[in-house]
Amino acid sequence: MGTSIFNIGVTGLSAAQAGLLTTGHNISNATTPGFNRQQTVQSTNTPQFTGAGFLGQGTSVVTVKRIYNQFLAAQTLSAQTRLSELNAYADQIRQIDNMLADSSSGLSSALNEFFRGVHEVAANPASIPARQSMLSTAQALAGRFQSLDGRLEEIRDGVDTQLAGTITDINSYATQIAELNQRITLAQAAGPGQPANDLLDQRDNLIAELNQQVRVTAVTDSDGSQNIFVGNGQALVIGTSAFGLTTLQSGEDASRMTVGVRLPGGGTAALPEAMVTGGTLGGLLAFRRESLDTAQNALGRIAIGLAETFNAQHRLGQDLTGALGGDFFTAPTPQVLYPTSPLNGGTAVIGAAVVSANSLTASDYRLTADGGGNYTLVRLSDNATLFAASALPQTVDGLAISLGAGAANAGDSFLIQPTRTAAGNIAVALTDARSIAAAAPIRSSASTSNTGTGAISAGSVNGPPPVNANLAQTVTITFDNPPTTFDVNGVGTGNPANVAYTAGGSITYNGWTIQISGTPVAGDVFTVSANSAGVSDNRNALLLAGLQTAKALAGGSASYQSAYAQIVSDVGNKAREVQVTATAQENILKQANEAQQALSGVNLDEEAANLLRYQQAYQASGKMIEIASKLFDTLLSMGR
Repeated sequence: MGTSIFNIGVTGLSAAQAGLLTTGHNISNATTPGFNRQQTVQSTNTPQFTGAGFLGQGTSVVTVKRIYNQFLAAQTLSAQTRLSELNAYADQIRQIDNMLADSSSGLSSALNEFFRGVHEVAANPASIPARQSMLSTAQALAGRFQSLDGRLEEIRDGVDTQLAGTITDINSYATQIAELNQRITLAQAAGPGQPANDLLDQRDNLIAELNQQVRVTAVTDSDGSQNIFVGNGQALVIGTSAFGLTTLQSGEDASRMTVGVRLPGGGTAALPEAMVTGGTLGGLLAFRRESLDTAQNALGRIAIGLAETFNAQHRLGQDLTGALGGDFFTAPTPQVLYPTSPLNGGTAVIGAAVVSANSLTASDYRLTADGGGNYTLVRLSDNATLFAASALPQTVDGLAISLGAGAANAGDSFLIQPTRTAAGNIAVALTDARSIAAAAPIRSSASTSNTGTGAISAGSVNGPPPVNANLAQTVTITFDNPPTTFDVNGVGTGNPANVAYTAGGSITYNGWTIQISGTPVAGDVFTVSANSAGVSDNRNALLLAGLQTAKALAGGSASYQSAYAQIVSDVGNKAREVQVTATAQENILKQANEAQQALSGVNLDEEAANLLRYQQAYQASGKMIEIASKLFDTLLSMGR
């Protein structure tokens, strides 16, 4: 009996000691990141059968388990990776928002200054200082476009640098997780059925850190190791092997850095950007794809729109030397990118040109060869197919797409970026202030001998260029008897006779249009001729100044200023949206953390109570051993 009581006391002593050790371990790791509190699990020993029934044989510690809930842990991971993604996005878009909305560094002030210079020329067309001022403000405007585009490129380079740094961190975590997988497998194999609690906590903490860099999925194997996957199932860690991510040149755009995964069999494969979500990496890619590309394209569209529309009107004017106007701005051209990996199999050279700035969008396009000379074009902003199985040339969204040379094989693709580099490439084409075409190249007049009340308008040159080669030819309009018709005489007109007259109606010949109003009489003569003395003429300058408020972009719905204001608004709204969502996500993460800590966190008050409980159990078990010893001594003394 004494021996049985002694053994029971020893088991109680051992159980209390295990409890004290576990409680002390919890207390010492109360502030350790990723630590889940542990708890001893006890079970009764097999009882001894006697004639009086089963007598208990004490207790034993079955295991030490960590208090861990996979569902709560998964909630916390999901909330954390989303918050990291939003914070990375917010940090980047804030830079664009601050830059575009700044009154001194934005585009609005430069546009206003430029058109103020145009108005000064319209007010003083013969003034060389006014013309020089217009050129200076134009150069400042082009410089502002280039500056904004350069800053966007700096942000793009910064994103690439952060992508590389983030991938380095991801690979470091993957390597550490693979090493812990090996340690956990060995530890749990040495003690079958017993979890390696502290190692499991370390691995879970690493996975949580990794999840802040990119959203991952963890799958546990039967040996206790965890396989980590990214994207739509690409392996990052398999057992004790870490494969990791890498940076690659985009197959479509060699200047664009993208993410690739190292393959188990060697080599790398590019990951579609849309599949890499969550964490800092997902936030950087989403920002570049959704906001940076869009803002740079939209800014480029304004640059192209300004250059194309201003040039078109400028070419309809006449400069101080009497020559027709040329291009005022160097108009940027769309770029066509050819894939670098895999290379196209054909030899096709694709051309792209802007034919209507009004119809131009801020999207990129992907042209794919179907074979047999046919192509399909997809607008990437909304994945809309604009034409399919069609031969080139084609004109869509203000863009003329043509086959310059060679032939394409089926599957060959081309990335068309109409506006991406436009803001960085716009420049002022004129260097001589006298070359500003402020005047109109035609002059209209009524004969001094006219006796009717007919009046002729100043006239306008028809666009778009090229204008009629006979524009400078003198044309006379003579009214017949009765004056319900008139005759036209001049080179290039065909000299029509008996043309019906409608008061105020448009009369168009040789690339110009005039109107005659009132009531002419028979024999009245009106003349349209070259503007040989147009030094003080401001008719074309007024038309150029009118472009400031003209709806020249976005299908006739936006001016230059309103198009820029839309960029500022879109970026600002997105920045605010991301910030508000991030604030809400912080609350979600806080709630998830609190729920997890309520179950798995160390409560020092509770652990202090456990210390007292196990201390008392230890003392009671010791007392039991003491009693068993006295009983044994009594039995021995009875035998003497």
